[in-house]
Amino acid sequence: MIAKIIDEYLVYLTAERGMSENTIAAYQNDILRFAAYLKEKSLTDITQMDKYCLKNYLAYLLQLNLSAATCARNVASLKSFLKFLFTEKYIAKNLSAEISGPKKEQVLPKFLTIEEVDHLLSLPKVSTIMGCRDKAMLELLYATGVRVSELISLHISDLNFEMAYVRCLGKGGKERIIPMGDLAIQAVNHYIQHCRRQVDGHQETDVLFLNHRGKKLTRQGFWKIIKKYGREAGFSIELTPHVLRHSFATHLLQNGADLRAIQEMLGHADIATTQIYTHLLYEQLLDEYDKAHPRA
Repeated sequence: MIAKIIDEYLVYLTAERGMSENTIAAYQNDILRFAAYLKEKSLTDITQMDKYCLKNYLAYLLQLNLSAATCARNVASLKSFLKFLFTEKYIAKNLSAEISGPKKEQVLPKFLTIEEVDHLLSLPKVSTIMGCRDKAMLELLYATGVRVSELISLHISDLNFEMAYVRCLGKGGKERIIPMGDLAIQAVNHYIQHCRRQVDGHQETDVLFLNHRGKKLTRQGFWKIIKKYGREAGFSIELTPHVLRHSFATHLLQNGADLRAIQEMLGHADIATTQIYTHLLYEQLLDEYDKAHPRA
């Protein structure tokens, strides 16, 4: 019974909420954990749930020593599931209002300096096919701030070199247009013209970035690539795709870009998500004040 309801819920997240595959996978894991807990407590009839059952489950989550962010997401998943159950009349009362979880701790994103980005982008050996591809990927990632899932899903037809933009399909299937700088255009165009055709195996595929077998590059494959360059660069922070995304946003803001424009380019649904970058600038301002002011 519960398994069938969970399947219906996942369809609802896809068809009506328009959530991305990654978000749906996370919600699915969270709800399956909740279902396993109910089974362990011999509660097989979902209509028997009450607020005490839910509060006991939240206490159980805390015992697992999950991070505040993971706990917060589990609570969000559960509240969404409970609303679905109420809407679909599986339960008589909307129990989502009965629960609350820990606030997600706000962690300021890590980013590279402009000099560090320049160093990183100089590392790929463009004389090799894979180095040429890596240079194009890293340049495009920093030039546009796209997510990894968006980067590896790009097609050649998504690029407009003449108008200098890339068309990107983001979370919830929302399309956005992001400008590309000259250096990114040069790197990607060089890759397409001189390197990509040597690995595509004449498959007639329009996918932009391919692995050495001529297949679409995977998320895991890209993570391995960026980790390799991170080790080679020797940065003090761990290099991840999101570090480049954060660097993109931070450098734009430092150089006077409008926060709303950055929100649009990043694909944030809420301006509050983008505003975290203003905290970074405030932190830098305090550092400069402490260094320079005689009475700091």
